[in-house]
Amino acid sequence: MKILFIGARLFNEVAGYAQSRGIETILSESSPESPNLKLADEYHIVPRGMDRPIELALSKDVDAVVPLIGIDIPLPEVARMKEKLEKQYDLPVVASGIHATEISTDKIKTKNFLINNDIKTSNFTEISKSQYEKSKSLLKYPVVLKQPEGQGGVGVKIALTPQDTEDYLKLFPNALVENFIHGAEISVEVLRWEDKSVPLVGVYKGDTTLEGTHPLEKIRTAPVNMENLNYGELRNTAKKVMDLLDANGTAEVEFIFNQEEKEINTLEINTRPSGTRFLTFCSSNINPMHQLVNMALGEWDPKKIENEMKSYSSLEMPLKIKSNENSAKIQDIKISLPDDHIEKQILTPKKPYIIHGPEKASRITVRAGNIEFAYEILKNLKMEHS
Repeated sequence: MKILFIGARLFNEVAGYAQSRGIETILSESSPESPNLKLADEYHIVPRGMDRPIELALSKDVDAVVPLIGIDIPLPEVARMKEKLEKQYDLPVVASGIHATEISTDKIKTKNFLINNDIKTSNFTEISKSQYEKSKSLLKYPVVLKQPEGQGGVGVKIALTPQDTEDYLKLFPNALVENFIHGAEISVEVLRWEDKSVPLVGVYKGDTTLEGTHPLEKIRTAPVNMENLNYGELRNTAKKVMDLLDANGTAEVEFIFNQEEKEINTLEINTRPSGTRFLTFCSSNINPMHQLVNMALGEWDPKKIENEMKSYSSLEMPLKIKSNENSAKIQDIKISLPDDHIEKQILTPKKPYIIHGPEKASRITVRAGNIEFAYEILKNLKMEHS
């Protein structure tokens, strides 16, 4: 079996697993400075875009292609590659197609998709700089201003006053405007292949704030456990979204849960590896990245995944080390961890955590039998959240 992986940044999360399955790995990457290149049996530095990976897939006679791309911008081109390789060469590409990608990478199309399929979402409207004077009286503050494209909070602003909106429209000619919802930010990663899907665990990413604090700056926990939240409905909604979208591989469905109204509002869909995948793995023991390899192998088994899912508690936070001399340092904690394959960072009673991410933005994800014990583990590691 031979697989072409596209993108080196996340390759360390699948390299060891692919090797253990006897897969010959070929890696395509545009940056010669990218990490993890030497983990592959063979790697190629190519221009940006999918033209050269398509050529590699065909010339190397691979059995499948697995894009490992964690940002939105290349996804439409990945989708077009998928259509070409699957339709013309019967070569499976473990990624979402054109229809799903066009919707998921455009927030306005996402909102219309949700509304057209009777999936509850927050009210929204579109405004433009030229038409703002006519529509400003209709806005009830606070509101959330967004751009149709973008991720990681880029182009997002919580507007508290009309002046905030006017200032925003000085930077952007148009905006998507959503009602601000006080509630819990939650996401569910869903695996889907060959028309079968499995929603994994609900991840709590903190409450919404008028300051617009990004979830990456908060402590995140899994599985989500909140009063009045129908957990089954949450997972089923995520599955429904993935199925209606006809997405493939892995995707993250994002929600806001209004606890007082008991309402689950679906907000966005990310058809790429999720930023919550380590929480998903630590709490369920299902590694979403490994499942992409299983899909490529033709061993996608949703029933097996459902049966093997565990019920651990996990939490994750940005890595912060206390500065006093008796505290652990990052390098001390990392000393027991391998430098290459993240999946070899096996969780054990003596080391029930994984440290991941680039050095300047490292995060720690902890697994425990309950959330209280997870916090105790962090305390013993001399870590605290800022």
